[in-house]
Amino acid sequence: MLETPLDRSMMCGAPPEMQIDTGKLYKATISTAKGDIVVQLDAKAAPQTVNNFVFLSREGFYDGLTFHRVEPKFVIQGGDPLGNGTGGPGYTVPAEIKLPHVEGAIAMARRGDQVNPTRASSGSQFYITLASTPFLDGGYTAFGRVIAGMEVVKSIAIGDFIETITISEE
Repeated sequence: MLETPLDRSMMCGAPPEMQIDTGKLYKATISTAKGDIVVQLDAKAAPQTVNNFVFLSREGFYDGLTFHRVEPKFVIQGGDPLGNGTGGPGYTVPAEIKLPHVEGAIAMARRGDQVNPTRASSGSQFYITLASTPFLDGGYTAFGRVIAGMEVVKSIAIGDFIETITISEE
């Protein structure tokens, strides 16, 4: 496990090698003080992104990080070891833009097109939509959706902690 959030910033130079089986179903349980958020991950639509999220979760990367951005009726965002929207593990993940941004979609944040024309995703920062946001379709890699705990998602405030993310596979 990683010591402090700052130890996680810029910890790697490249995304992890493929470790998941795209034929399996992966679920992530994001535990917070307000309850659990269960997300069904779509390894077929976004294999590299799901692989990265599973890897970071299993390494404890997200443990103790905050939700640093909350935009009512839009998104909650977390996964930044610096806690200010500028941090990550030291790499990006190639874009896998396929899934729609339905209510409860989980997707990767990224830098803007002017500095990121390939639309590569952040290495660790993710967001969950609080409503359907079709204007984000075609621009960001969604890689799953909330299947339980949407009331928890809607209760998250800036500074709330991710206690841990547990991955299960079937």
